[in-house]
Amino acid sequence: MEVEKMDENDWKYHGEGNKSIVVSHAQHSQVLRFLKHNVEDHKHRCQTSEQAQQHIQNIVDFGKHVMRPLLGENYVHHGEAVKLPLDFVRLLSLKVEPERPESRTDKVMDTLSGWAMCLPNLTQLPDHLSEHRPPLCIEIKPKCGFLPWSRHVTKDVKLKACRFCMHQHLKISSGKWKRRSQYCPLDLFSGSKQRMFLAIKHLLEEAQNNLKIFKNGELIFGCKDDVDQKQDLNELAQHLWPYFSPTVPLIQGRPHRKAVLHNLTQVVTMALLSSGEPGDTTEHRRFHPPKSRDHCRTNMLLQDCCHKANRGLPKDCVLSKILQVQLLDDLDIEGIYPLYKRVERYLAEYPEERSRLQLDGPYNESFLERVRRCPSDDDGSIEYAVGKIHQYRVAMAAKDCSIMITLAPYEGDDILWPTLEIQPSKPRFRGAVSILDLDPKPYESIPHQYKLDLQIVSNYLRSVQSNVELASPNLCLNSEDCTLLFHSA
Repeated sequence: MEVEKMDENDWKYHGEGNKSIVVSHAQHSQVLRFLKHNVEDHKHRCQTSEQAQQHIQNIVDFGKHVMRPLLGENYVHHGEAVKLPLDFVRLLSLKVEPERPESRTDKVMDTLSGWAMCLPNLTQLPDHLSEHRPPLCIEIKPKCGFLPWSRHVTKDVKLKACRFCMHQHLKISSGKWKRRSQYCPLDLFSGSKQRMFLAIKHLLEEAQNNLKIFKNGELIFGCKDDVDQKQDLNELAQHLWPYFSPTVPLIQGRPHRKAVLHNLTQVVTMALLSSGEPGDTTEHRRFHPPKSRDHCRTNMLLQDCCHKANRGLPKDCVLSKILQVQLLDDLDIEGIYPLYKRVERYLAEYPEERSRLQLDGPYNESFLERVRRCPSDDDGSIEYAVGKIHQYRVAMAAKDCSIMITLAPYEGDDILWPTLEIQPSKPRFRGAVSILDLDPKPYESIPHQYKLDLQIVSNYLRSVQSNVELASPNLCLNSEDCTLLFHSA
């Protein structure tokens, strides 16, 4: 990247989250990610350029030295920190401001430090892999894929209803969303194609911020932060039909919506279950999480119909990799919070120890060793407390990550790339699977997480006290599949 030749007109708004805003290059497969600040903080320049640089570098180092070794080199792209001309950053901020959702404008892009992250645009594939039609990219934020089993859990409902499903009730009551999503992460992480189809179906019905679909890098489906907006599945089917046209007929000039979405669901499911490696034998090597319930009580019909459908995940697939890191949280926040207080008491007496304990980084090989070698039994030491807190923070990053599945139709016959061929008559795709949004969770956020957990549980118990919730999934799903060829992104 030639920073001295940066032109704001070469970049466009791509999207944003709570803490950062992303712009993409119009010609090259690159994105820049800038930090965001509250308007008042930005006005008074509460963060120096050096602090912004360290913040960005911490994110890069955490991805490179911690999450990449844990999740796999093929899945994680850590990017690099870059210093950009301030004039370019200011003009870019002015250019993208009109495109930002109104609900996000309580924060502004950092235009004072000049620091950003440069990353590959994972909604795109290299030019030689996108031959005839523009690539599709499906972004899924899967959330936590297991129920806690820790002895520290004090509310029995947490052992039966998953965090995501309980949190839905709080988000509805607070006005965050108008409609409750029926999606349950336990279905997606089950390894059962039937349950995974159901999870993706529910994401399509109510995407919220857990599903986005891009076509040639442009968002065509997914939440734009409008709580009243209902996604148009007919319009999505129109966008997707050219990718599945050999197998999807037109009815009165329009593609059959259910058939198009069924094809999409098959492709996404296969991508999530594939290791993307040559000679894939994952069907015989499956990862089974600890013995906790494999279904959520908020979906009682699913419990009756599919309780035997949890097959476990192929050991090297992207969902298995994510779940294994999530499971580092084996104490639950109720077990972590007392350890946090133990560390706080220690720091009050020995404040100089904060740096040695790496509570604020650096995120290097030493930090990863603390995560990997934490004792399993509490000996009352500060080392145990810090090790479990580090494990919890890493697990929380995995619970909040996004999966990017990037696909392009493929009609060639070369076999240089790993293939997963289930039904040759179906469309074939080249694809790459990646994981992003792997920022380190601040040590200081633990009290907030503890209070939020209490709030989620109490709100859920109040909201279901007078209502028995019954889900009614359509379990009559076919098992036809498409063909995928996977590449390193």
